[in-house]
Amino acid sequence: MDPVRNPFAPGAGQRPPELAGRDRELDAFDVVLERVARGRPERSLVLTGLRGVGKTVMLGELRSMALRAGWGAGKVEARPDADLRRPLSAALHRAVRDLAVRHRAPDRVEHVLGVLKAFALRAAPADAKLRDRWQPGIDAPTVTGRADSGDMEIDLVELFSEVAELAGDVGSGVALLIDEMQDLRPDDVSALCAACHELSQNRAPLVVVGAGLPHLPSVLSASKSYSERLFRYMRIDRLERTEADRALIAPAEREDAEFSEDALEALYVASGGYPYFVQAYGKAAWDAAPMSPITTVDVTVAAPEAEVELAVGFFGSRYERATPGEREYLRAMAELSGGKDEPVGTATVAEHLARKPSSLSPARDSLLKKGLVYSAQRGHIAFTVPHFGRYLLAQE
Repeated sequence: MDPVRNPFAPGAGQRPPELAGRDRELDAFDVVLERVARGRPERSLVLTGLRGVGKTVMLGELRSMALRAGWGAGKVEARPDADLRRPLSAALHRAVRDLAVRHRAPDRVEHVLGVLKAFALRAAPADAKLRDRWQPGIDAPTVTGRADSGDMEIDLVELFSEVAELAGDVGSGVALLIDEMQDLRPDDVSALCAACHELSQNRAPLVVVGAGLPHLPSVLSASKSYSERLFRYMRIDRLERTEADRALIAPAEREDAEFSEDALEALYVASGGYPYFVQAYGKAAWDAAPMSPITTVDVTVAAPEAEVELAVGFFGSRYERATPGEREYLRAMAELSGGKDEPVGTATVAEHLARKPSSLSPARDSLLKKGLVYSAQRGHIAFTVPHFGRYLLAQE
């Protein structure tokens, strides 16, 4: 098979050639766009799931939908222990620019940009010399007295209100998309929830769409108890067999190729239906096949190549971030789960390692912060990466 025509594209946040199995989420956001456009109350969205299920891809797709609807849209990737003001300012700057082309009052746009600039400048470095040199890149005079108090909760409510009013002027809305939302600092989570609460009460046309690991709902509820009612939570999981098949068949047909039924079955078993793995195994099978249709023999030949690529780029890069003590903890989890994507008890891990639970708390907490594991339920922990246990057991 011609590798140049290979349609499959495993990559971080890269849209697959066929976005299969996500109609429910796309339809839900389409309803949000329409309801907000009509002045109806609507909750912001939170997408949760393991790594490799396509959360980042979905954010990109939802952003495109917002732009096609004439909205302003900006995207943020949260980072652990990093201040939210600067990336949030850049995202909203982009959204305001999207709206500005339709707005008939340049002075009004400039005012909102000035408020945004004042908000951003509160994130300037503490060092006076660095502060004098740093600018947020917003070409407008700073407007003081609005969204610049230094209190993130107050400032975010005021900033969101300004941007939402600007969108309302042109009968549109704003979508703020936040990836890796579980990595936001506690103060920023609290401020974000408070701002979304205020906006929902006022029916302001600004919607936050967050994406994060499965424990994100508990992060939000720990900050504000009303967050359970503030957001609409949608779990993104692996694909059902029919959708995984569609993710392979449709791109291949556009290149005048096809898969045998046995090959599709073998690919689903190997990938587990996880979208990233579907792309990785599909790409390897295409490259290994001498001709169409791609057969189960081709999949068998290609599987080791796909697994080597996943071991380096998907699993290995994460494993390398763990310390020896953390790796010991991860391996114990893999052994206890038998390499399956199932939660294990923290007390069981301690017993397996013949250690006191308190002595393992630092390793567990560090793994949580690094996003390698998550608290599946009270007293239990699980891998954030599908098939990670299977990978660890293969490293003997």
